[in-house]
Amino acid sequence: MAQTKQISERIAKAANAEIELVPITTQGDTSRASLSSIGGTGVFAAALREALLAGECDLVVHSLKDLPTAEHPGLRLGAVPKRVDARDVLCARDGLTLAELPEGARVGTGSPRRIAQLRAARPDIEAVDLRGNVDTRLGRVYGDPSTGSGQAADLDAVILAAAGLGRLGRLDAATEHFSLGDWPTAPGQGALAIEVRRERGDRDLERALETIDHRSSRATALAERLVLAGLEAGCAAPVGATALVEDELLFLTASVYSADGTRRLTSSHAATPDSHSAADLAAAAHDVADRVVEELLGNGAATLVPPEEQP
Repeated sequence: MAQTKQISERIAKAANAEIELVPITTQGDTSRASLSSIGGTGVFAAALREALLAGECDLVVHSLKDLPTAEHPGLRLGAVPKRVDARDVLCARDGLTLAELPEGARVGTGSPRRIAQLRAARPDIEAVDLRGNVDTRLGRVYGDPSTGSGQAADLDAVILAAAGLGRLGRLDAATEHFSLGDWPTAPGQGALAIEVRRERGDRDLERALETIDHRSSRATALAERLVLAGLEAGCAAPVGATALVEDELLFLTASVYSADGTRRLTSSHAATPDSHSAADLAAAAHDVADRVVEELLGNGAATLVPPEEQP
């Protein structure tokens, strides 16, 4: 809701129109089961897409990392606003970093990728499956009474996305930011996706979407997500990817982990877009992703990544 409100304000200003927020509850919001057990891919998107197709709303705002990689026949990606911090952060008791946590510390996360990375970095630490909103997760570390859940602090730390904390004004809870080089994050993390019906809608809305679309962010997120698609992996798979546009090049690095963190396969490639047009950036994203996927599969990535289950 926080990120949707921020986008709605930008759309309202660009389109010179009033925007109504339509709250929708998804399976990902209500279930406390692990993401892998409830399907992972699409659990935050399916209900939103149904409402959009039914005409209950005109656009929906997703965290791009939660969106299935396969195109929906009735929907299209209307815009990708400028991406924010794609890193993961540690939120630990007593201001500790990951290296400073004691042996046997309990660290919460619901992401198979983060669990694999955590086990690779600190095999002596216990990874605890964790669901819930930001306040609920932080309450498991700090015993925050504002959650109203009565949950006592039972974890030493949690791992969260910097982007989510930032949008809620809670970055002060982070005790360590993990570098993308050592700790690549979910494809599309830090980016938002504004999804609309495939047929063109109101002209003012279309112009507003063009105004807030950020070409480089769209291209880098596309490159990362094409890795997932090429590996036939879901958004909950133990895959991390980082792309950036710098010095006229589009760089992409992707890593695939075994569930226990003992194996990591990494591939890095770059492509040169012919221009900064949306079409040329997209072509470069496809080029570099194809080469990264080919190298990862050639090195045995398919044995590490569970197949994607489309909703």
